[in-house]
Amino acid sequence: MSEISIEEFLRSHGAADLPHPGGTLLAHLIRVRGRLVEWGASPDVQIAGLCHATYGTDGFAETLLDLTDRAVLAGLIGERAEALVYFYASCDRGVTYPRLRTDQRPLFRDRFSGLEFDPTDAELRAFLEITAANELDVFEHNEELASRYGAGFYRLLEPVQALLSPPAWEALRNLVKLLD
Repeated sequence: MSEISIEEFLRSHGAADLPHPGGTLLAHLIRVRGRLVEWGASPDVQIAGLCHATYGTDGFAETLLDLTDRAVLAGLIGERAEALVYFYASCDRGVTYPRLRTDQRPLFRDRFSGLEFDPTDAELRAFLEITAANELDVFEHNEELASRYGAGFYRLLEPVQALLSPPAWEALRNLVKLLD
């Protein structure tokens, strides 16, 4: 499907009506995708970034589509991109984020099912790239959140920096420089 069709889908499911730092959720989603494009992410990761909040996230409770309708999104964006959207949305941040700070591969907890799993390298890289793009956009549009959480977010991802693309890591380093 074309990018316009995906944006129309997101708009028709309320993304243009939901407030989000920097305007609306739709504007945020478009900016996240744009950042992923700039960083050279694969098309599936770019599209997953555009749709990353479709099922809500651990930090953004609003949903655009019920989990029982995953096939609808998969039909629109493809199964791999939809699986990345689900993976991102399902992350139980309270359990998973602290595990990023260890020397071992982090086990992820699915907040919807409660199950834990070991993601593939490709899944982990895509998750981290989308996470970085998402949080950087939020921080750029909300100074209070940037001041409160920016340095901690950098420290969170520092142990897994080798899994991020060089442009993503550089963007995170620039955030910390701005906060100093």
